[in-house]
Amino acid sequence: MATLPSTGSDFPAQTSRWAKIMSLALQRLSLLVVFLLLWWLASQRMPAFILPGIGKTWAALLDLIKSGTFSEDLGITFYRVVAGFTLAAIVGTPLGIVLGSNRRVGTYCEPVLSVLNTVSAAIWAIFALIWFGISNGTTIFVVFMEAMPLILTNVWQGAQSVNAEYVELARSFQMSRAKVMRKIYLPTVLPYFFSGARLAFGFGWRVSLVAETIGSSNGIGYRLRQAADLVQTDQVFAWTLTLVALMVLLEYGILKPLENYLFRWKRRI
Repeated sequence: MATLPSTGSDFPAQTSRWAKIMSLALQRLSLLVVFLLLWWLASQRMPAFILPGIGKTWAALLDLIKSGTFSEDLGITFYRVVAGFTLAAIVGTPLGIVLGSNRRVGTYCEPVLSVLNTVSAAIWAIFALIWFGISNGTTIFVVFMEAMPLILTNVWQGAQSVNAEYVELARSFQMSRAKVMRKIYLPTVLPYFFSGARLAFGFGWRVSLVAETIGSSNGIGYRLRQAADLVQTDQVFAWTLTLVALMVLLEYGILKPLENYLFRWKRRI
């Protein structure tokens, strides 16, 4: 017997989904309005060189955009962050799988990971300045050293959660170790990887500013230090808002939708 396609049954679910999206959007909008209101009220009671108003900051942002170096500074900082993050993912992911799949090796290397998570970005920036000088390598190295332990730790935890029975079953079928890693460990650690990657990418943006402040002659961090030295607080705020807007765009425009798309099957379980 032929079955008729379901049309109206999905309508309540779609309506509920759009209602949730609109509700979340209104919440975010109200939060932005509250932030702008508090900023405006505070700026009325403080000198402009301490807390510039919204209008003054907007004017400074437009001046920066009109300058010839704005897009160049954005591009070079983005390149350094992506390069450091990519290297961190390439190194941290396989290491995390190896350490998580072999508890003896993981226990042996655990103190090293604790040390890496303890060292601050400022210290890595000083080392990078000594080793690489004022170059792209300084910022890339700092981003790598801050992002890699986060990715490694999350992937490590994911690899430890792999069901041992699946591994034993794969070995009983004489699957190679590389195939076991690819077929069993990799699908399990992917959600953990994305969780660590999003966190590491956010940290990468923040530590890149530290590195560019110390060891760079261009980029957002360098411009922030330059504006602070000249007490151009409106430009400091303008660069900060630009960075925040870019991070929000990457998080909710690329990373979060990509994660939802790759793991959409979880919502069907």
